[in-house]
Amino acid sequence: MYDDHIPQLDTELVDLPSTDKLGIEKTSIHKPRILLLYGSTRERSFSRLLVEEAARLLEHFGAEARIFNPSGLPLPDDAPDDHPRVQELRELMLWSEGQVWCSPERHGSMSAVFKAQIDWVPLAMGAVRPTQGKTLAVMQVCGGSQSFNVVNQLRVLGRWMRMFTIPNQSSVPKAYMEFDDNGRMKPSPFYDRVVDVMEELVKFTLLIRDRQDYLVDRYSERKESAEELMKRVNQRSI
Repeated sequence: MYDDHIPQLDTELVDLPSTDKLGIEKTSIHKPRILLLYGSTRERSFSRLLVEEAARLLEHFGAEARIFNPSGLPLPDDAPDDHPRVQELRELMLWSEGQVWCSPERHGSMSAVFKAQIDWVPLAMGAVRPTQGKTLAVMQVCGGSQSFNVVNQLRVLGRWMRMFTIPNQSSVPKAYMEFDDNGRMKPSPFYDRVVDVMEELVKFTLLIRDRQDYLVDRYSERKESAEELMKRVNQRSI
């Protein structure tokens, strides 16, 4: 059976992720919150079109998806932190439990538009780490033959941002041939891979989201906190 909203998807073959199937207790009652970022401000941006397809799939899998439009975001350090677009991006980062990053490949690398978004997000905002412990799926679109340069770089970037990057990924070659005039992705093995990636992302997000604090609890940070506490106690006793 095919859904008019997602005509490329055979819904009878989809395995909708659930806590029951994963064998975990459901403690969070809200839908998994997924933020999607893309890396081009072109009117017909294929990274945006791919992200929009991903968002439709995520919602079909029971998640809440929000897409950040990078248009109007200033260059890093070229505006104050309280710039409205910067604040919007950071608030979405805090809101999310998982993310999808998609960039076109330019000169063998991720685009400046995409990297600028990540560069506006610090590893820590006060006592809060906006990306630590969150799940991440990476994708790229190519103008020519299939490449994995960008997804490999995004994986490195995800690790640097202390995120759990899922095993699967998507790379779409000759992206201009994979979307119709209405901006919808054509049925193909490349589309099926996007389905795989989004399904996997929701599963991993469900597995991790109520365990984030424990999974990222580090000995070195506990030791540092204990030493700082002892230092304050000693200062009071003098």
